[in-house]
Amino acid sequence: MLAGACALVLLTGCGVTRGDDTKDLDMWIPNSPGGGYDQTGRAAVGVLERDDVTGGNIQVTNILGAGGSVAMSRLFGEEGNEHLLMTIGLGVVGSTYSFAVDSRPQDATPIAQLIEDQEGVLVPADSPYKTIDDFVEAWKKDPGGIAVGGGSSPGGPDHLFPMQLAKAVGIDPREVRYVSYDGGGPLTSALLGNKIQVGFSGLGEFEGQIEAGDLRALAVSGEERLEGETVADIPTLQESDIDLVFTNWRGVLAPPGISDKRKQELIDYLTEMHDSPEWQQALEDNGWIDAFHTGDDFEKFLVAEDERVATTLKELDLIDHDA
Repeated sequence: MLAGACALVLLTGCGVTRGDDTKDLDMWIPNSPGGGYDQTGRAAVGVLERDDVTGGNIQVTNILGAGGSVAMSRLFGEEGNEHLLMTIGLGVVGSTYSFAVDSRPQDATPIAQLIEDQEGVLVPADSPYKTIDDFVEAWKKDPGGIAVGGGSSPGGPDHLFPMQLAKAVGIDPREVRYVSYDGGGPLTSALLGNKIQVGFSGLGEFEGQIEAGDLRALAVSGEERLEGETVADIPTLQESDIDLVFTNWRGVLAPPGISDKRKQELIDYLTEMHDSPEWQQALEDNGWIDAFHTGDDFEKFLVAEDERVATTLKELDLIDHDA
C-alpha cells in the first residue's frame, strides 16, 4: 500500500531540491489541500513570505498517501537537505505505526511545535443524539452497534480521541466500531450518507456544514469552549462531567542530518513568524491554541507523543507489543 502511494505522489508532483546558494525553501504538507496540516502550513508560509522572514520564496507541495507516511518516508530520504520543511502532527505519528514506517518523527530535525487544536463530536442534523449525554448513553448500551468514524488512520487524533473518550465513560475501547476516512471530505460524506452515526475530528473543516445546519457538534474536547459565532455554543466534555481533555497538535520538522547552524536559523524564522501580529491573527481566525515550542523542547514532546500513540495502539492490539 505504501509503495503504491509513493508511486502516486511521484506522478502528482514533488518538491524542488534547492541548491546551497539559495534562500528559497520547500514546505511539504503530508495530506491533501484544505486539511488541517495544509491550513497550518499555508498559514505559516503566508506570514513568512508576507514579512519576508526568510529572504526567499517558499514553495508548498502536498504529498498524499498513507496518512502522511509517504511524506515522512520521503523526508528521511532528504537527509542533509537544509532547504526543506514539513508539517507534522499527531496523525502522522500514528500513520507511521499503521503503515510500518521505522523512522520516528523525533529522529528527523524537530524545528517547532506551532499549535494545538481541539477535536469535536459530530452528528448529522437529523441524528437522534441531541446532546453528548444522549450519544454516550446509547454508546454504553451497544458500543459495537454504533459506527463512529474519523478522518485519520489508527493512531491519529480522530482515532485516539474516540478511544480515549470510550475509556473515560467506561467502555472498553476494543469494542468500539471505528471506521477510518481519508480526511474531512470523505468523513462528511459518510456522516451525511448515514454510513456512520458519529464523527470525530477537528471542527475547522466542518464549520460550513455546521453553519448550514447539515451537521451538529455535540461537544468539543478542550478545556474551554471554542471562540467564533458558529462554534461558541458547543459545550466541552467536562461540562457533561466527562473527565477528558484531548487536543491535537501540529508543528514543523526538517530532514535529519542538517547542521546545527541551519537548524537554529530555521527555528529563528519560525520564532519571528510566531511573534508577528499576522500569526496571532491566524491563531484567532482558525480557533487554534498557541502552543509554540522549539528545538530540544519540541523533540522531548515528540518522544512523549510517540510513546503515547504506541501505548494506545498496543492496548488495542493494533501493533505488536514488542514494537
